[in-house]
Amino acid sequence: MIIRKLFKFENAHIVRGCSTQRCRASLHGHSYKVEVLFESQYLDHGQMVYDFGLMKQGMKELIDSFDHAIALWDGDDSEYIADMKKHSQRWVQLPISPSAEQFSRVIFVMMDMLLGCTQSINGERGVKLHSIIVHETDTGYAQAFADDAYSEIMGRIELDKILFSDEVCHGWNDPQLWEKVKKGETFVNPRTV
Repeated sequence: MIIRKLFKFENAHIVRGCSTQRCRASLHGHSYKVEVLFESQYLDHGQMVYDFGLMKQGMKELIDSFDHAIALWDGDDSEYIADMKKHSQRWVQLPISPSAEQFSRVIFVMMDMLLGCTQSINGERGVKLHSIIVHETDTGYAQAFADDAYSEIMGRIELDKILFSDEVCHGWNDPQLWEKVKKGETFVNPRTV
């Protein structure tokens, strides 16, 4: 069975090297929709694959990190990166260009890492991240699966090169959330009230 949770965020970027002049040369924004799809052949004690309420914790916080922020590619011009960081409190620096395709891969890796270090307490089992769908517009989206997210051909996503501004980190319940996820520290999913 597959379940899906939808998240939304507003983000600005430039996608260098793309075909469209407007996209590669001008800062612009999108209203993104992100679908997180989980799969399992089992149901937990509540007869669910994975309680949607659990997704409102670390998963929502990490995806929300991109909201009202600028996505920066660490391979872009250093002066541009410095200026964007100077004029925006909310930014995320990525080791890839922030296209919808790459957003879907990055978010897949982030959610997969978080799921992998989350200790379940309600009988969840066999839960895997099926895919991530990133809608950049109402008519266009990219969908990443594990083979895409961890593809050497598409380029390895180095977790240590994903950087969040202080403003983003201070918005999390735990300002060390991303550092803990990267280290694989165990998270316990509390029962939601």
